[in-house]
Amino acid sequence: MWIDSHCHLDASEFGTHSLDLADEAVRMGVSAIVIPAVHKSNFAKVQQLASQRSDCFFALGIHPMYVATSVEQDLEFLREEVARLLNDPVTGKRLVAIGEIGLDFFVPALTVSPLKEKQEFFYSEQLKIARDFSLPVLLHVRKSQDKILKFLRRIPVQGGIAHAFNGSEQQAQHFIDLGFKLGFGGAMTFTRALQIRRLASELPITSIVLETDAPDIAPRWCHPGINSPGELVQIGHEFASLRQLTITEAAQQTSANVLSVLPRMAGQVSLS
Repeated sequence: MWIDSHCHLDASEFGTHSLDLADEAVRMGVSAIVIPAVHKSNFAKVQQLASQRSDCFFALGIHPMYVATSVEQDLEFLREEVARLLNDPVTGKRLVAIGEIGLDFFVPALTVSPLKEKQEFFYSEQLKIARDFSLPVLLHVRKSQDKILKFLRRIPVQGGIAHAFNGSEQQAQHFIDLGFKLGFGGAMTFTRALQIRRLASELPITSIVLETDAPDIAPRWCHPGINSPGELVQIGHEFASLRQLTITEAAQQTSANVLSVLPRMAGQVSLS
């Protein structure tokens, strides 16, 4: 019924229990999980996890916080991997996006030269890969919404998701106009997160997807512990309450939104 549009199921925090946690999430009502890569070193792991389960999908990309330990040849490898996978009738079906990519201007060290420029280079080159293969993107937009949007206007892609959205209503509308959905998760469950809760309550319902970002951004009931994909169900209940929707309405709409923006999942996930 629910789709976790952003979950780092391969994270070291989960040890050897990633598949067990996925099993638990499915028993709780999660129909599908999207696992984004963050670095060349975990491309194989996210593919492996997704290939072992019919309810898991993956994205390949280099996260802005991993740009410092990446080299330009990694971008070439990413392009080659995407081309290979799109011709693979089995594993290739599980590839749904380029991600997690973007810009992080929250961490001070990433906002000064040369890392700021390196971030922007890696982001723009990965947008080109997404454009060339007609794939959507999973975006990291921490303190960087305007710059992210500037690149999207220069290098248009097939939409995607602005993960863990925490911008303004005007910025949200710009993403929506460019064909993007906005990701909301654990942060939305804190009553002090007034701006995030307002956006989750007031933005067009057709523009919102839910996520855990597990093991990070734990919701209030397990903060500051480790988040897990099963927490999406209670996050979804919180969202339904904010929107004054039934649980079924919230689950069906947010899941349909994921399938519309990540169309390679369509036909492989049941919303019943």
